[in-house]
Amino acid sequence: MNEIDARISEFYDFFTVVAIIGIIFYVLTIIETIFDVSTKRRLGLKQTMANVAIEIGNRILDNTVIGAVFIIGFLFTEQFAVSEIPVTWWSWLLAIIAVDFTYYWMHRIEHERRILWAVHSVHHSSQEYNLTTALRLSWLESLYEWLFFIPLLLIGFDAIQVLASLFAVVLYQTWIHTEKVGKLGWLDRILNTPSVHRVHHATNPDYIDKNYGGILIIWDRLFGTYQAENEKPIYGLTTQLESSNPLTINFGEFRTIYKDVIHAESASHKASYAFGRTGWQPSKWAKQTVDE
Repeated sequence: MNEIDARISEFYDFFTVVAIIGIIFYVLTIIETIFDVSTKRRLGLKQTMANVAIEIGNRILDNTVIGAVFIIGFLFTEQFAVSEIPVTWWSWLLAIIAVDFTYYWMHRIEHERRILWAVHSVHHSSQEYNLTTALRLSWLESLYEWLFFIPLLLIGFDAIQVLASLFAVVLYQTWIHTEKVGKLGWLDRILNTPSVHRVHHATNPDYIDKNYGGILIIWDRLFGTYQAENEKPIYGLTTQLESSNPLTINFGEFRTIYKDVIHAESASHKASYAFGRTGWQPSKWAKQTVDE
């Protein structure tokens, strides 16, 4: 077996572990759903089924095209590393911290840049908040998110170490998509907890664009995006998506961008609508300039 084949084999061994963890999460999700139904708690069945359908699509894509892009991208980039960080207990700790820090900025940029928000908004579009919400991830995210972690590969972190750390950050966040767990005291000021993440998913004015952290919430505290849960969250988007069609959920925001670009008055406005900050609108000054 050559080196490339060996590395690919290591990747697939890792994904086997991820699959086992995924099965455990699916079981917890089923238990929560049964509990909600048995206690007659309002449950948006259509939204829950949409979340499941989106997850099935992701599993198909991640095990075929997108999974291949991810693995090939990591293995290719690893060849250009300027150094080699040994795989030890301390480098594992360092890798998880570095990945979590990178995840914070990736997540924040996904909210702040409209073209990326069109992808990430899939996860925020549910007006229900339960464990199945963690399954509601865009079919397109994995095509580009790995690019944010290239710097970690280039400075010498092992590709599987980075990938495992990324999955640790992502898998950690599955259990926090619940209203079953209340506030956790001092932990809410250090870790991404259910209370902290409920704020992130809320459309309340004080909650918008807050709490981007993956595992650690200290990044939000350092960079001014932390918000504690003070009032009951209202979930979804500022303009709610009233659809349970997985295709509409995944691509609806792109259609909105297209409409804005088509009706834009100048090339710069077209670019800003697509690639500018989320929520960008032409200023009155800019409109007057175009009119002149």
